[in-house]
Amino acid sequence: MKVYNKLVRDKIPEIIKQQGKECDIEIAPKDRKYELLEEKLKEEVNEFLEDKNIEELADVMEVLFGLADSLGYGEEDLLKARNKKREERGGFKNGIILRSTK
Repeated sequence: MKVYNKLVRDKIPEIIKQQGKECDIEIAPKDRKYELLEEKLKEEVNEFLEDKNIEELADVMEVLFGLADSLGYGEEDLLKARNKKREERGGFKNGIILRSTK
């Protein structure tokens, strides 16, 4: 028996059962879910930093959407906030390093 005790994507229990295995799950209460999502964000960011691929970035994005949902916002709300901030302050495409101000 392997023990995980971590937040997983919604279809993981179904996938495990399709593989002929059993799993023990619980549904996190609302207050604990947010905490678990923060832990998951750290996990996924670390995985991206190790592997640097689009799938790991997609995992980070999915956790961000989960965090937004936990705070009462939808995916569109998060994307609108991103676009508004990018419009006002720009993105990170140019790689600008601010050395100092006078």
